[in-house]
Amino acid sequence: MAELKRTGLYDLHVELGAKMVPFAGYEMPVQYPMGVMKEHLHCRAAAGLFDVSHMGQVIVRPKSGDVTDVARALESLVPVSVLGLKEGRQRYGFFTSDAGGILDDLMIANRGDHLFLVVNAACKAGDIAHLRAGLPDSCEIEEITDRALLALQGPDAEAVLETLVPGTAAMRFMDVAVLSSEFGEVWISRSGYTGEDGFEISVANARAGDFARALLVHDAAEPIGLGARDSLRLEAGLCLYGNDIDTSTSPVEAALTWAIQKVRRAGGDREGGFPGAERILREMAEGTDRLRVGLRPDGRAPMRAGTELFAAADSERPIGAVTSGAYGPSIEGPMSMGYVATGQAAPGTVIYGEVRGKRLPATVTDLPFRPSNYKR
Repeated sequence: MAELKRTGLYDLHVELGAKMVPFAGYEMPVQYPMGVMKEHLHCRAAAGLFDVSHMGQVIVRPKSGDVTDVARALESLVPVSVLGLKEGRQRYGFFTSDAGGILDDLMIANRGDHLFLVVNAACKAGDIAHLRAGLPDSCEIEEITDRALLALQGPDAEAVLETLVPGTAAMRFMDVAVLSSEFGEVWISRSGYTGEDGFEISVANARAGDFARALLVHDAAEPIGLGARDSLRLEAGLCLYGNDIDTSTSPVEAALTWAIQKVRRAGGDREGGFPGAERILREMAEGTDRLRVGLRPDGRAPMRAGTELFAAADSERPIGAVTSGAYGPSIEGPMSMGYVATGQAAPGTVIYGEVRGKRLPATVTDLPFRPSNYKR
């Protein structure tokens, strides 16, 4: 078993009493003394600080020319409009395979003279190799290894961060900026993965601990672990790579076609031209055999990942399976996401999950389970 890596905030996590667990090759905090339930609710009510330094930070810049050359090149690997991304803005995207599956999902930011990408921890080595193999020699690819990445999420995130980094309050959802602070230059996006308003902040490793402590001085801010991060993102209807999306799922099956802009779709000015385009554009036109849906199980017990789903209590063959499931503290009940046959994917449809040998009902529901609170 490979030795686990540690982020630059490891010592702070231990100091704060975190329970550390293996995650994506790192030792990461799953919870603090407050506990998962209270951490979740605190993030919804005030501000939660997450260490996401395990994720990959990558700069792609032109060796000559300008950022439009890099954007055009990246469009050969993703089905989203990178050329249409204005300076100071970012958007969600995904790398697709030749078979139309999802290799990873990521954030893409236009920072003027280069693109800044944030990719998933477990996929970052593969993603960087994919970029090096798929982009022309005119693109320079740099993995950033000397910066931590923190996420400050919740309705009080703006007020807390503005005290340390003036100018962040003026940002809107999906804005990116490079700003000055007493902790050095910080790279900030107004985004996150909780369904709350908030920010992701890249700061030099050498200053990350001091920066995190300065945020936690505020009564509104508390450290939040992976346990609450998972229930927060699930309430927000957001996919976790490796659970809800992977190389076997297409963006259409995963209900992620909202992230494919019109210009890259059939009939658009830059239609196709990305891996798996034939399958993905066909599925957008004709539909798929299965779809990702939200599920609200009856009772209080969650239906966890792997639970088989059936059209009726006495059906012999499953119609799908749960990919994520947890108790939702904010919605005060269990919630799951999974894939079901398209014929059973309409909201309001009652299906059955097999839990400990019993068939229990669950209702297909719209996502997210709880409305998001982004600052538009």
